[in-house]
Amino acid sequence: MAVPHRVAVLALDRVMAFELGVPDRIFNAAVRDDLTPRYEVRVCSLDGGPVRTSGGFAITVDHGPEALAWADSVVVATIQPDGPVCDVREIPAGLAEAFAAVRPEARIVSFCSAAFVLAELGLLDGRRATTHWILTDRMRERFPRVDVDPDVLFVDEGRILTSAGAGAAVDLCLHLVRLDYGARVANTVARRCVVPPFREGGQAQFIERPVPAEREAGTSAARTWALANLDRPIGIDDLARTANMSRRSFTRRFREETGQSPAQWLTRQRIEHARQLLESTDLTVDQVARRSGLGTGVSLRQHLRASLGVSPSAYRRTFRAAAVTG
Repeated sequence: MAVPHRVAVLALDRVMAFELGVPDRIFNAAVRDDLTPRYEVRVCSLDGGPVRTSGGFAITVDHGPEALAWADSVVVATIQPDGPVCDVREIPAGLAEAFAAVRPEARIVSFCSAAFVLAELGLLDGRRATTHWILTDRMRERFPRVDVDPDVLFVDEGRILTSAGAGAAVDLCLHLVRLDYGARVANTVARRCVVPPFREGGQAQFIERPVPAEREAGTSAARTWALANLDRPIGIDDLARTANMSRRSFTRRFREETGQSPAQWLTRQRIEHARQLLESTDLTVDQVARRSGLGTGVSLRQHLRASLGVSPSAYRRTFRAAAVTG
């Protein structure tokens, strides 16, 4: 029987209950075909005692800081953004000692404002990271050695991963499932939890801005058309014509709606489609490249290595094996 991936979720004082529950909901929906779990999730605190939430109630946990040393992945859940960790250079007593016990190969994940915790521990120095868009300017000022990206839903820096606010915790957890077990399993988890397998764009689409005039068309129809035609060459002008807009207006509106340029979005869709084909078909690498619109096997190899760090054949071996074992 395969050993589940072990996840420790750390609840700090004034934790936000929604994000605290996300890992349990997402990871425990990832089961094998025989219904055995792919993950084991433990919620812990720094002393094993109750923790205040931001909602005016306390929670009890079953584990103390020893869970961090046990875990394959450590998740620090969101804390109240106007609390002392975000406003003052202060970390909870015992936090540094607890993190010193985290195994060197373990992943470390933060949701939203918990990125301040990782930054205070020095874990984000020299790395790209994100947090809620309301907090990004404050984070830049506090931690100039961190490359803060305000536009994305999450950042994957290998061992260290950070997410934006609230719902982005779901996006990041699904990303981890996808990394661990492939797109098929992540898509199944998303369906079970009634959430999108992945969301387009980044935080830019959620930042407050004037509501567009009703006469302004959106770009969703162009995106739908593109997804149905990934096997053919698609340029910005093609998308703009589909949306009945000028190239300039389409590009501006597309970024407002998705947080990405049309080219960035299209490349992401092509890579995701290629991953699904590698997992679910026996098509050759060149055939997968053509059907996903990436051209040649060489191009697919370059894109997959840049985004995932593996070759198409290695990716297929990994996730075909995961599918066979349930």
